[in-house]
Amino acid sequence: MELIDVVKIYKVGPIEVPALNGVNLKVKKGEFVAIMGPSGSGKSTLLNLIGALDRPTSGKVIIDGVDISTLSDDELAKLRNKKIGFVFQAYNLINRSKVLRNVELPALIGGMPKKERVKKAIHLLKTLGLGDTIHRKPKTLSGGQQQRVAIARAVINDPDIILADEPTGNLDSKSGREVMMYLRKMNKELGTTVIVVTHDREIAEMADRIIHIKDGKIVGEEVLRRNRT
Repeated sequence: MELIDVVKIYKVGPIEVPALNGVNLKVKKGEFVAIMGPSGSGKSTLLNLIGALDRPTSGKVIIDGVDISTLSDDELAKLRNKKIGFVFQAYNLINRSKVLRNVELPALIGGMPKKERVKKAIHLLKTLGLGDTIHRKPKTLSGGQQQRVAIARAVINDPDIILADEPTGNLDSKSGREVMMYLRKMNKELGTTVIVVTHDREIAEMADRIIHIKDGKIVGEEVLRRNRT
């Protein structure tokens, strides 16, 4: 994944609000990256552009050699479903549906046969320590459990990239570390690229690399692990 001279400007009436100002970033396949910065620094905007949820005002966002800013809305939707898994701070689970159904949903949209997607969803939930929650409603689970359900949902289509926006923001420190350990597990065992936006230094230090962003620009980088086993 690569960003080249990416600029994002939001218009609020006649006023232009710059969110990103000439961002250049490369993330290798299988890397685990944390993005840190103060509120309003452009972290979430950056993640939304990488995830094809928004388009840059100028510059290029390249995934697997394709400039995704040139794709149609239908092509972007297909890309999000097949290549990218999202984990949000607010979980975004459907409370009227059981846990199993929540995890199945991206695979259902992607056209995976029912027998295959149910088997895969159950396997993922068991892998994440949630085998006994399959038939429960999300609202009956703890915050940490709900976030693990969200991780299972994010990876059911075997995405190349997981994007997590403050995934531990609503959790206590113990649950937050557990969620990050599960993201790390997906990263190591499946080779999935993981990009996490966080304001928590302790959480960021679980990544391979920390990117620091301020006022819409990358202002620093820390390499924590060059060779993982």
